[in-house]
Amino acid sequence: MDKIQKSLLKEVAELDALPVGAYNIRSNGESAARNTTAEIDIVTKEDVQGIDINIKPHTKKQSVHIPVIISQSGLKEVVYNDFNIGEDCDVTIVAGCGISNCGGEDSKHDGVHRFFVGKNSHVKYIERHYGEGTGRGKRLMNPTTEIELEEGAVMELETSQIGGIDDTLRITRAKLDDDASIIIHDKILTEGDQNAKAELAVEMNGDGSDCDLISRGVAKEESHQEVVIKIDGNADCNGHAECDSIIMDDATIVATPQLTASDVEASLIHEAAIGKIAGEQLTKLMTMGLSEKEAEEMIIHGFLA
Repeated sequence: MDKIQKSLLKEVAELDALPVGAYNIRSNGESAARNTTAEIDIVTKEDVQGIDINIKPHTKKQSVHIPVIISQSGLKEVVYNDFNIGEDCDVTIVAGCGISNCGGEDSKHDGVHRFFVGKNSHVKYIERHYGEGTGRGKRLMNPTTEIELEEGAVMELETSQIGGIDDTLRITRAKLDDDASIIIHDKILTEGDQNAKAELAVEMNGDGSDCDLISRGVAKEESHQEVVIKIDGNADCNGHAECDSIIMDDATIVATPQLTASDVEASLIHEAAIGKIAGEQLTKLMTMGLSEKEAEEMIIHGFLA
């Protein structure tokens, strides 16, 4: 890999070298490196671009890294990755995509990730999206994540768009069985004339299921953000959603909560807030020697941490 590709890999997966355990690194539309283990197998799909990640039952304390990097202007791809996770597992999956576009053509990555999580398994999923480059070509990403949790399964998602993406539609859908649980922390930063829409939807179909959805957004300059959160309580379940955004300059933000209960025992809560950075926060940091811009950046970093 060249210097740009290595830098992208560091941004989206915090990797300075090949990771320990199972991994598949995709670079400019092709598999650049792959490793499997006795418990985790990675197989190339035959009908479409993408891979199947098969994790054996009772696999514990192992990780899978599947980052995507694009440094070729004009490259457009759609990739389908399926995760088949056996029962009683405890694994961490690190994904994400970085695009560096210094040319005149748009570069685009659309990724569809489907998770089938077995009984009583625990999955932590980390996904970062990042863009950079001085060319006129846009950096476009449209990630879709579909999740099915069997009885007692738990999935934690840390998803973020950390800057540089011109246009994105981020879709996350989950279906929960009895006693299953999902935690989603989603973060978006936009600036310039960037546009981002996120849709988070959870169906709680099993008794004892619960979800906690937290969305954080910062919109700068003339950028636009839209967040739609849907929770369907179809059983004796608990659902909580929180959407907090900071608006700056001439940006716009739209937050739409949708709660639907079809069971008398369903308990659903939504909280939403959009506002500017508090003046007293800026003043306090500026009295410590920071410029106004430095103070703003520190507040934003803490908000999206």
